[in-house]
Amino acid sequence: MDSRRREMACWGHAADSLKQLSNLYAKSNTSEVIGRVNRCINAWPADDTSSGEGLGTLKSLQSKLTTGLTEISTSSNQEVRAIDDALERISVLIALREAPEPALPPAEKEKRKRPRASSPSGTPVPTPVGNARSVSITLPPRTSSVGPTTHPRDARAKKDSTVKHQALQPGRKVAYRPPKGTDTEEGTWIVAIVTRFIGPDKQGGKYEVQDAEPQENGQPGLKYIANPKAMVPLPDPDASPGSPAHLGINPTFPVGSTVLALYPDTSCFYRAEVIAVPSPDRSSPSTKYTPAYKVKFEDDDDMIHSVSAYWVVQFPSHLL
Repeated sequence: MDSRRREMACWGHAADSLKQLSNLYAKSNTSEVIGRVNRCINAWPADDTSSGEGLGTLKSLQSKLTTGLTEISTSSNQEVRAIDDALERISVLIALREAPEPALPPAEKEKRKRPRASSPSGTPVPTPVGNARSVSITLPPRTSSVGPTTHPRDARAKKDSTVKHQALQPGRKVAYRPPKGTDTEEGTWIVAIVTRFIGPDKQGGKYEVQDAEPQENGQPGLKYIANPKAMVPLPDPDASPGSPAHLGINPTFPVGSTVLALYPDTSCFYRAEVIAVPSPDRSSPSTKYTPAYKVKFEDDDDMIHSVSAYWVVQFPSHLL
């Protein structure tokens, strides 16, 4: 509610500033003053000389020029200050409108929670005991034509193990799940950047990661100590072929897969179901091809979104 009050106050200040600027223009007689100054300049002798009788005329012209130019300068300065003030008010308003919505308290979250999307027919994936989220995504049944021949859970465990033991270099972007007790809503993953490797442990190592989004006060994003179970490395669009960060290293998730996907126009990942895989690359050599999945997020009214493959990753099997 505080952010809404601030936004409403900024709306009022911006409206006042624009009204003040409008009034200045409505009352301004600058064009008349400029015309008067131009007439005085045209009446001034070309050679700056005058007879004794014309000296009084020159002094009169000089006085009128000084008065006119002073009026123009004063009016211009007032308009500049009014424009600067209006621009500042509007920029603050834009920043508030574009800022991510702050985390809501639990009671408020329940009020704002989106209704669960209708589920397709198939086998539901159970939610582990103790998970605060009361909904689960429902996946279509697997067929022999989709996915590996090994047991699905074994395949997921193998992929998770590969990610877990993969050394992540500083600067690598990851999907990171902040710990409980932070302002981030439970079940939300954020875009984070690996800043350093702290050292090995039983879970495969500890990293320091930083939220890619700056704080509300403009300071850099918060830093966290993360273990591999709370991170999923993201493909790097600039990685060379064969690099562990290249998109080609990641599997192509078939239709019905459960993935983590970046919700459009946010910096947060949510659980989603793959509806369609990226189409083949038919772009011309001069056009950069960006593969994209069609996904359906949990609790999103069955809406289907297009998400770049660089922002779609394996959903950790230990959370299924």
